[in-house]
Amino acid sequence: GNGVTLEMLVIPGGTFLMGSPKSKAKSASANDEPQHSVTVQPFLIGKYPITKAQWKEVASLPEVRQNLKLRPSRCGGKSHPVTEVSWYDAVEFCDRLSQKTGCEYRLPTEAEWEYACRAGTTTPFHFGETITTELANYDGSCRYHSEPKGISRGKTIPVGSFQLANDFGLFDMHGNIWEWCLDYWHDNYDNAPINGSAWVASSQNQTRVIRGGSWRNEPRLCSSTSRLK
Repeated sequence: GNGVTLEMLVIPGGTFLMGSPKSKAKSASANDEPQHSVTVQPFLIGKYPITKAQWKEVASLPEVRQNLKLRPSRCGGKSHPVTEVSWYDAVEFCDRLSQKTGCEYRLPTEAEWEYACRAGTTTPFHFGETITTELANYDGSCRYHSEPKGISRGKTIPVGSFQLANDFGLFDMHGNIWEWCLDYWHDNYDNAPINGSAWVASSQNQTRVIRGGSWRNEPRLCSSTSRLK
């Protein structure tokens, strides 16, 4: 509506290694271990993170389960990613899109997110072994390995600003904003699904997964495998 569109890309199915290989330098309980093979079915995902303009249009649609603020945050313009939305807000956004279009919209599973982020790569970032603030928006006052310090922008920037897509055509998978996944949080990948489905085994667990890092985080949290709750 009002000239606002939501561009989706088709992600082909495939099998990949999810998580990080075991490292002596990390704790035995590292939350991105053990690395395991996962097979993902084809799916569609947004080309960019959801913008404030897209959020406003969908938040104007009829309510499904809960109210949505038209402007959750005053920071940034129409092309900036929407911020300060809860997991339940994000689910309501998907539910309203589904009701409007008759197609199923939902958050990506954690496996789908990492598969989409990697786009066939095995390096920490889809653009290679390292990261700089010329490639992503994160806290540049923190170094990544031997890289020099970079810019600390102190805020989000418009989606697609770096004009650097991965091999699936997706933008801003590292930094700028954290992205919600469908799964409940688990401390590691022991007994995780291997078919790309959401891991929702514990009905008592109300903690959810975020991926990708953000403008205010150190660069290591922006890697393909990094995950927080």
